[in-house]
Amino acid sequence: MEENRKQSLFLGLDTSAYTTSLALVDRDEKLIFDKRLPLPVKEGSLGMRQSEAVFAHITNMPYLWEKGAGFLKDSTISAVASSTRPRPVEGSYMPVFKVSEAFGSFLAQTMSLLFLPSSHQEGHVMAGLWSAGLPRGRYLVLHISGGTTEIIASDEETEGQLKLELRGGSTDLNAGQFIDRLGMAMGLQFPAGPQLEALAAGCQEVDLTLPVAIKGTEISFSGPASHAERLLEKGCNKADLARAIEICIADSIAITVNRLPREQNEFKGVLAVGGVTANLFIRQRLKEKITGKQLYFAHPRYAADNAVGLAVQAARIHKKIELSKL
Repeated sequence: MEENRKQSLFLGLDTSAYTTSLALVDRDEKLIFDKRLPLPVKEGSLGMRQSEAVFAHITNMPYLWEKGAGFLKDSTISAVASSTRPRPVEGSYMPVFKVSEAFGSFLAQTMSLLFLPSSHQEGHVMAGLWSAGLPRGRYLVLHISGGTTEIIASDEETEGQLKLELRGGSTDLNAGQFIDRLGMAMGLQFPAGPQLEALAAGCQEVDLTLPVAIKGTEISFSGPASHAERLLEKGCNKADLARAIEICIADSIAITVNRLPREQNEFKGVLAVGGVTANLFIRQRLKEKITGKQLYFAHPRYAADNAVGLAVQAARIHKKIELSKL
């Protein structure tokens, strides 16, 4: 009887390319604990090997569990959701996600919990929906990060279960890779996003532009990145170039979204998630350039990699299962 009086919590685990994340929410989806540890990328390096990242996640996860376990004194975990792959499509795989899958599965089996394998992308979408306070429904989602630049149709058909359909996106460099590649060339540290945003705030010459490369609903950032590198070699102002990169990314996404064929009332709105969407200038530019639909954003804290969306997903699915038993 004492166990039944304990508060139910729901655990989310995510081990992405550069961040180890653990989160706990309660039955009402109130955030109880959210902790993340960035992976130690060597100075001057543009990323790290998957083997190095896996080792770092294995080192980080026990520390995060120790910190989160303090919230379990008067609570009990009812379900755990882990990112087990980058995207919910066949063949999607990265070794780093085996760490969150292994820890989540081990905990679930040891503690007799419901285990929910999910994906990194579903976690991003759910964190966006949750942090923006959006009701269940069909949204056009812009997933803009270092690992993904995709435009997807998202439908939460049943509580916590997302159906994602690809509608467009980058065919080569992702937006975050574009930022990191040029940021490093300008002397910034990896990951370069926040530093590039700060640098761009000092822009003096707004006439400096980069080409936008779009074919149908396919975006290319490799051409604009090469053009930016040539401008840098010629000695252009770095702050002006940083702003031009922000404009190129935002305009490329907006033009593609505006080109999509959309049936009347197909989507409740457009939701932007992913680390790049934490950039305030890019947010404002997207608001100005995307037409015909209400635009929502994940809260900046929950735009970057996190496990909160996975914890919310676990809470919703567990609640649905419990209600079905009544």
